Amino acid sequence: MEWITNFDIWIALATLTALEIVLGIDNIIFLSILVAKLPEKQRKSARMIGLSLAMIIRIILLLCLSWVMGLVEPIVTIFSQTISGRDLILILGGLFLLVKSTHEIHNSLEGEEVSQANQVHASFAMILLQIALLDMVFSLDSVITAVGLVDQVPVMIAAIIISIIVMILAAKSISEFIEQHPTLKILALSFLILVGVTLIADGFDQHIPRGYIYFSMAFSVFVEMLNIKMRAKRAVRPIKLRKKMST
Repeated sequence: MEWITNFDIWIALATLTALEIVLGIDNIIFLSILVAKLPEKQRKSARMIGLSLAMIIRIILLLCLSWVMGLVEPIVTIFSQTISGRDLILILGGLFLLVKSTHEIHNSLEGEEVSQANQVHASFAMILLQIALLDMVFSLDSVITAVGLVDQVPVMIAAIIISIIVMILAAKSISEFIEQHPTLKILALSFLILVGVTLIADGFDQHIPRGYIYFSMAFSVFVEMLNIKMRAKRAVRPIKLRKKMST
């Protein structure tokens, strides 16, 4: 029970939990957009299963630290560029994000209609599969980052569990907000394209500081919030004008 009075452990737990939540933002965005394709009654289950998978995968990776750290060893050299197992996973994950996000943007702009029957029959298992694949990519990056910050596995596991609980509590609100604002959905998909490019760059040892990525995301969301508020005011003005004219 000495850890209870160890201030360093609490600092490490708080820092790592905050980092896990920040690194999980792109995971929540991707999950929210995919879950929106499901019928209302299936969305809660999909969110719970998707985030539970993320937690399980991260804990398993932590318990297999020797294997995870072995992924950084080069396995092939292409044009003097060494590629490790981790690099390969990041590159494939980044390509998947690029293809999936571009496809979703195309469907949103074209207004592609999919029959509800086909969507319900085919999408639940496929969406969970896609969530699991991206969970693996995001979890790998998250675990390697965590190992660099903290050397105590129980602290890492506790941080992962706390961060996933926070994500579960926030996922529904984020999903509903994105679904209610089509322009925000396009912006979120654009974020995922940016994350995909970042993953591919990391796979080729061209590290892009995540701080730049998250700052650009935050700034874009701030501007979009202003736009949403402006559109809401414009929608209210005609109603107020009609009420004045009727009185």
